[in-house]
Amino acid sequence: MGQTYFPVDRFRNASTPLYYYDLHLLEATLDEVKACSSFPGYHVHYAVKANANQEILRHIAAAGLGADTVSLGEIKAALGAGFPAPKIVFAGVGKTDEEISMALELGIGCFNVESEAELRAIVAIAEKMGKKAPVALRVNPEIDAHTHHYITTGLAENKFGIALTMLDILLDDCFKSEWIDFRGLHFHIGSQITDLEPYRILCERINGLQAKYPDIVIPSINVGGGLGVDYDDPEGNPIPDFKGYFKVFKENLQLRPGQELHFELGRAIVAQCGSLICKVVYVKEGVGKKFVILDGGMTALIRPALYQAHHKIENITSKSEEMEKYDVVGPICESSDVFGIEEVLPETKRGDLIALRSAGAYGEAMASCYNCRALPEALFSR
Repeated sequence: MGQTYFPVDRFRNASTPLYYYDLHLLEATLDEVKACSSFPGYHVHYAVKANANQEILRHIAAAGLGADTVSLGEIKAALGAGFPAPKIVFAGVGKTDEEISMALELGIGCFNVESEAELRAIVAIAEKMGKKAPVALRVNPEIDAHTHHYITTGLAENKFGIALTMLDILLDDCFKSEWIDFRGLHFHIGSQITDLEPYRILCERINGLQAKYPDIVIPSINVGGGLGVDYDDPEGNPIPDFKGYFKVFKENLQLRPGQELHFELGRAIVAQCGSLICKVVYVKEGVGKKFVILDGGMTALIRPALYQAHHKIENITSKSEEMEKYDVVGPICESSDVFGIEEVLPETKRGDLIALRSAGAYGEAMASCYNCRALPEALFSR
């Protein structure tokens, strides 16, 4: 894609910190997703939790993807951006009665059910409303995706999904109830997965489950998402390996005739198109090190503090050829408000602009007003 162009003059005239989105890269990413998933019966949903900015959502909806949501707020955001209700799936372990009722009223495509208690609640609400509820059962496949323990979702100790030992009971409950329209099985093993081997293992687990239930009609299989991105080299790898990702399922998953295959990709679609732009407030001389103190911190981008994640850090205004090491930190009154240790940057001065790359996913969406700070605004490429 070449060197990213940052409209520095626009940043100088705007209030920082701010999120800058390269819509050209977003469109190129969506084109790649569609090209690599163009198999009969394949359906891709965008995981709204990654980034719910309305401009981003409108572009993704216009590309024809569905939406994967985890709250009533996300469902409303998706509908407002143009996603058709039948292409919206509703996941999450804590759906409230209000959310279930409203989702049924809106006519969403499917509930991804996470527990026996949730299934009972959906049946009761559906019966009261006189509406059949479309349901897929989220199965915990017992696969370690080897990601950070906060973003692993497929193990027995995780709060997500139904244990394999409970599946027989819940399948029976689905078919016994006249208020359930059984749509299939749902899986999700984690996030920021860069080794495709766990997906091959997932295919094996799904194949085994399908073989176990030869007489049960399973209209669709949903394999979730989790494909990772290159946080270290966003320039060299601006678009994830969608070809390899979809190829794993095409070659290893044994679908039944007419069976649909659904995907829920979030980070892989939006991470690389977004950058957090901050201004240098001070360069502080410490004991044996220098600190670059930014006007944006963990309230604007919490991933480094929450997941010990690292985003590539660039000084996009310095003209100096001298390189120095800095600890790059934010202004929040927490010791964890650190973006990078001993970052090698061009000589940096007060007023310089810093870009934290690959921030399009779980950046703006997780921003907060802690310390009574304003939420960052967003700018888009023209």
